[in-house]
Amino acid sequence: IVANVLAGDYDSASTRKKVEELVASAPCVVFTWEASPFSQKALKYLDIAGAEVKNVRLDDPWDEGNPLRAELGKMVGRTSVPCVWIGGEYVGGFDGGVSEEKPGILELAFKGELLPKLEAAGALKKKKAD
Repeated sequence: IVANVLAGDYDSASTRKKVEELVASAPCVVFTWEASPFSQKALKYLDIAGAEVKNVRLDDPWDEGNPLRAELGKMVGRTSVPCVWIGGEYVGGFDGGVSEEKPGILELAFKGELLPKLEAAGALKKKKAD
């Protein structure tokens, strides 16, 4: 509800289209806030995992990010950040998600499922030849 209030009046269809375009624009897309500790942890640990991440900041500027956040909430069932997408699929946040299939990257990593997802999506950084 808070995300919808902060978003104010916006064109839901065009905002959803923009979210879909952003999600499709890279193999691993993370919607974040700069001041969110969980957003920073997600970016850090995805980097450690070797992922190339497209970071979409929802707080820069707020007037553009708030409608995106509200629409993400409608699409995935939660408005918290980070909001992590791998291969066009929502996988949850850092340490939580909306279901057992979308538990967040921390649980995916502990289950041994994060790296295979990143690899299948083509989201791992290319290793430099020696």
